[in-house]
Parts: sequence; C-alpha cells; structure tokens
Amino acid sequence: MKTTLKLYASNIVLAALLVGLFAGCAATRPISDTALGAGGAYLGHELSNGDPLATAAGAAGGVILSEGLHYAAKKQSDKAYAAGYDKGKSDAVKQQYWLYVAMQKQRNQVANVRLYPVKLPEQRIDGVTFQPSTKLLRIEE
Repeated sequence: MKTTLKLYASNIVLAALLVGLFAGCAATRPISDTALGAGGAYLGHELSNGDPLATAAGAAGGVILSEGLHYAAKKQSDKAYAAGYDKGKSDAVKQQYWLYVAMQKQRNQVANVRLYPVKLPEQRIDGVTFQPSTKLLRIEE
C-alpha cells in the first residue's frame, strides 16, 4: 500500500512539475506552490511516520520555499530591468551629445563662400519696367 501511495505521489509531483515547466510565467507560481507544498507534506509525512503536525509543517515549508524562490527570481528580474533602463537612458544621452557635437562642427566649419556680381539689364515684364541693377550671387563650396 505504501509503495503504491509513493508511486502515485511521485507521479502527481512529476506531472505538476511538467505542467509548471510548460505553463506561462504567470501560471507557475500557484503550480510551484502546490507542487512544493505537496512534496513538503509528503516528506513530512514519511519522515515523521504520519504525524499530522509534521505533515502540515512540511507542506508549509514547501510553500515557503516556493515563495522564496519566486521572490528571488522577481528581485533579480527587477534588478535586470533597472540596469537595462539606466543603460537605455545613458545611450540616449550619449546619442544626443554626439548629435549636438556634430551640429557644432557643421556650424563652426569655415565654408568657402564667394559672392559673384550679376548685372541685370533693364527688363519689361507684364507691363512693368525694371531698371538695370546688380545683384550678388552667393556660392558656397
């Protein structure tokens, strides 16, 4: 009887762990709490020869272990998120800095500018007479 009970318990724990592995991240918390709680209860029951207090303590220990593992994983995930966020802000600031430096280089660059005088003759356009004048044509190289 005890060997079949052990076989059923181990199969249930194995099935719960497999379901936990294939489920999404949000669904693993209740599954792992249940699996580790059941595993802790089973260990407490077997080690204490069926004492209900030890069985309950084993179940509580399994759930506490599961919650501790989830807390550590969340803390590590939050730490990685914060580091990535800070890196992204830093990269954005560097990008803005180098854009500003490039703009300053273009502004301070001495261009070769020449002004060519162009003589415009007297013209009559649509009944309006324009007097002869000289305009300057700006050429940048």
